Amino acid sequence: MNKNSPHTAEEVASSAALQALDAHWVVPVVPYGQVLEYHSVILDGQKILDILSTEQARQRYPAASVVTLDEHVLIPGLINLHTHAAMSLMRGFADDQPLMSWLQEYIWPAEKKYVSEQFVRDGTLLGCAEMLAGGTTCFSDMYFFPQAVADAALQAGMRANVGLVVMEFATAYAHDAEDYLQKGLQARDSWRDQPLLSASFAPHAPYTVSNRTFEQVVTYAEQLGLNIHTHLHETREEISSSLKEYGVHPLQRLESLGVLGPNLVAAHGVHLTETEMQKLAAYGCHIAHCPASNLKLASGMAPVAALQAAGVNVAIGTDGAASNNRQDMFAEMRLAALLAKGVSGDAASVPAMDALAMATLNAAKALGLDQQIGSLEVGKCADVIALKLSAIEIQPCFNVVSHLVYSAGREHVTHVWVNGDLKYQKLEGQAGMYANIEPAELKEISSKWQTRLSQ
Repeated sequence: MNKNSPHTAEEVASSAALQALDAHWVVPVVPYGQVLEYHSVILDGQKILDILSTEQARQRYPAASVVTLDEHVLIPGLINLHTHAAMSLMRGFADDQPLMSWLQEYIWPAEKKYVSEQFVRDGTLLGCAEMLAGGTTCFSDMYFFPQAVADAALQAGMRANVGLVVMEFATAYAHDAEDYLQKGLQARDSWRDQPLLSASFAPHAPYTVSNRTFEQVVTYAEQLGLNIHTHLHETREEISSSLKEYGVHPLQRLESLGVLGPNLVAAHGVHLTETEMQKLAAYGCHIAHCPASNLKLASGMAPVAALQAAGVNVAIGTDGAASNNRQDMFAEMRLAALLAKGVSGDAASVPAMDALAMATLNAAKALGLDQQIGSLEVGKCADVIALKLSAIEIQPCFNVVSHLVYSAGREHVTHVWVNGDLKYQKLEGQAGMYANIEPAELKEISSKWQTRLSQ
């Protein structure tokens, strides 16, 4: 580490906070497709100060502390656009069931019996640990007890968009839709000034939320400038039930209620007509594509290439660990790219760079956070991850972006910075280390809840 002073006060506002991440490759996502070799990302506290060649970095920022990553690639932190993090405690609990049976016969009864504020906090912390170790620095959640979700995310040091869940029926969290809304708003008020946290209204799905409640959500969302995050067109059964009850598809119903707009994140979007895709594009809506969950629940395969062609912003989510078993964004990127090719019959559909954008910048856009995160750009928040690409199983490396999507995995993540702070690191031959989470605590949480849920 060079101890010389910075060149000028303008170049370095606070030399003590400067870090130079010297990497073999940098894939900033913006500009699209760019790969920089032997470059450094300069972090000044919570922000990205500069991106330049490592040779120039040594000259311009001689006082910066250096992190040498000569076998690594730096990319933006991954953003999981749809998950239920607390359901990490239900990983493998009710496998190999179709969605409605899975919900009505297994998940909802278990939630009624066991879900509490402690359950949500414990499960979310376990989920945060999994996501951090896999390079996810931000997640958009939908679950009960949003205050507990926020508390766990803050302990982990992750960025989170916390869903203020809304349903019509009573749970351990709330007794009716109005109660859900008021409790969600109170929770948001308690942490609204936290820089790592944001919020969305999260009406669960068209089949669990009434017209009146959707209209209330739209009003609140407009007043407060918040997103709306809901499940939509996940299964054929959802559509047929809507036709019987309302006479229209769920998307048309939501349109009539004023839900569609650039602040809507619709999870899944598996069963969509061409007209519906065009409508989503016209309203500026976003799709959270969850390929593994859609396959595991036999919900179907989303028409991602057609959605993109229509102009819809598509990003990636894992869904919860109960319906996917992994909150692994590298696995989802690969699957999203492969499925798009298979569904469309076009091998050029969703190339690797598109898949990477879906897991980073596209998700940031969906959350309204693309001025802060989603790409490595000067002035943006320092959410950065490093992957080591020297392992034998991923050699040789002809194309770094291709490697990120088709070859590398979460096991190759070595460093995770959130807002400029190193939150996870895995050194050669050692277990991963968290800045704010004790693995012993996670083991205790997992064991405790496995015992309870097995009763």
